[in-house]
Amino acid sequence: MIARHSSRRFEGPSLDDLGVLRAAVEAGTFVCAGEALGLTQSAVSRAIARLEQRVGVRMFRRTARSVSLTDDGLRFYQSIAPHLTAIEDATIEAGGSSTKVRGRLRVNVDAGIAQFVLTPRLEPFLTRYPDLSVEIAVRDRMGDLVSEGFDVAVRFGLPEPSALKSRLLMRTGVVTCASPEYVARHGMPTRPSDMEKHQCILMRDHTSGRHYDWEFVRGQTVVPVSASGQLLVNDVGALLAACLGGQGIAQVLDLYTRELLANGHLVQILPAWADETYPLYAYHHSEQLMSAKVRAFLDFVVELTRGKPGGGHVLSAATTRGSSSGKRRR
Repeated sequence: MIARHSSRRFEGPSLDDLGVLRAAVEAGTFVCAGEALGLTQSAVSRAIARLEQRVGVRMFRRTARSVSLTDDGLRFYQSIAPHLTAIEDATIEAGGSSTKVRGRLRVNVDAGIAQFVLTPRLEPFLTRYPDLSVEIAVRDRMGDLVSEGFDVAVRFGLPEPSALKSRLLMRTGVVTCASPEYVARHGMPTRPSDMEKHQCILMRDHTSGRHYDWEFVRGQTVVPVSASGQLLVNDVGALLAACLGGQGIAQVLDLYTRELLANGHLVQILPAWADETYPLYAYHHSEQLMSAKVRAFLDFVVELTRGKPGGGHVLSAATTRGSSSGKRRR
């Protein structure tokens, strides 16, 4: 067991050792952390051992393939990670650097945002900040941003209670669509109940394991339908590919389908019943501890969502907490 210091004099860990801790959390192995820092694996191990001795807790569970934070290590890292970023930014500013947006930015996103929104339009942002590198990590769930070493997340759906700040970026519509070939073969539905006679391409909800419910909304009227079909997918790219291939009818976010509808590759079904919207949120640490790179990225995402053609209704970027009423969807 690691002995705890009982002396009144604080002998805290060095910033170098804390930086090694952050690298190990982000990399997932001591080898990869060493490569990122220009250190050997043994040097990383010694730094973590010093930190554990100083703090008095075991930081990592170690296996042959990876390391993961213990419960004590997670609590410690959650408390110091935002401050490490603030110290890094303060050091850059004190050094007189004209480029404060630099380093590595780790972004947690869902698959649709990565494929259709961020990665196709990231080049101007990276050109604007040549000293910044960005890692886009696709996750089914947001998870714990701090323990997994993420700086920011951009995800659809209502926020859950969290210590993180959530910024509502926009609301995009939910579009029901099919390929022209499917409509030619099977006819165009004229009312929501017609969906029960058609092949619907279903999207799995990773939280429940079953497919998302289908609804049609016009004003205050909400009509649920019992959608069914032979194909169930868990990725928006696969959903769109199947729809384009004529497999059936899909419900997809307008943010992903606008160009496909405009060029005729897809046709919208029941446009008069398309008032349902779905929110896009960014998640980050407190404003006081927000790094320059995170602030620049959030400004870019706000700019991106405001400028996205047909992207839906963009709302105030005011910071909010908690969740609001409504169901979770795709």
